[in-house]
Amino acid sequence: EEDMYRDAEEIEREKILLCETSSSEYKLSVAPEMDIMEYCRKEWRGSTPVAKRMRKGYEAVAQKFASIRRVRGDNYCALRATLFQALSQATQLPSWLQSEDFAMLPENLLRKYDWIKQWQLKQKLGRKMGEISDEIKEYVILLRKKWKNISEIKDPVEKQEACDKLFKNEEEEYSLYEALKFLMLNTAIKLYNDDKNGRRVPVFSWLLFARDTSSDPCQLMHNHLNHIGHSGGLEQVEMFLLAYALQYTIQVYRLYKYSTDEFITLYPNDPEEDWPVVTLITEDDRHYNIPVGMCQETML
Repeated sequence: EEDMYRDAEEIEREKILLCETSSSEYKLSVAPEMDIMEYCRKEWRGSTPVAKRMRKGYEAVAQKFASIRRVRGDNYCALRATLFQALSQATQLPSWLQSEDFAMLPENLLRKYDWIKQWQLKQKLGRKMGEISDEIKEYVILLRKKWKNISEIKDPVEKQEACDKLFKNEEEEYSLYEALKFLMLNTAIKLYNDDKNGRRVPVFSWLLFARDTSSDPCQLMHNHLNHIGHSGGLEQVEMFLLAYALQYTIQVYRLYKYSTDEFITLYPNDPEEDWPVVTLITEDDRHYNIPVGMCQETML
């Protein structure tokens, strides 16, 4: 049946995707490694300007990375790709995860900001305030425990196996995303208060709170963070927020921006020198995959 709105190449790519979706490998949160140029040839066979640009972009990425791991494309995609890369490369527990009051963060924030009781946990809506506090506390403690355990593994093969195992455990995996989202909210509250008190804040913070839908942290939670993983993914400005929450630089090859200044984008674009770097690939700023082959934790 002819489709008036898509070219033959796009329809063909969708058929391939549907075939892959039915295979058990594609159901994994993070698929096994595949040669990056082989993946490119499989995905972008046509001769359209978009296909040519994508191939050029993948060729540039292939100068630095040998393989790609496909990430499950739900609305947790950006969180999944970033956390997987951070844990895969982790050699120590970040300082913010070591603080004694880290586990008390949900309780302390809920005590100050009553509106946080409207936080929406995945598939668990309408919780009472105490229950939400307890459950998020479990999630942030789980994040610290998993990060600590994986960072202590010295053998790179064992470390990778531990990450693969974690990202096959759906209950734990999604609990970690709730922890990340809560850390993003905590970071947003800090930035908002710093700005109101005349302290210097990064430029993205102004942009974050300049949106009609997130003029303060409460709106940000209601209209954005509560929807991540449910009905939406991370927007560009929220990639900055994620980077600040983790104190990691997120380096992204944006393939559709090949041959422009935005082909390699850093979140934040003026990173702290001591922040570790994770690298992702995107074709459209919505879905993120993982380049592999340079596995050392690096600094910019």
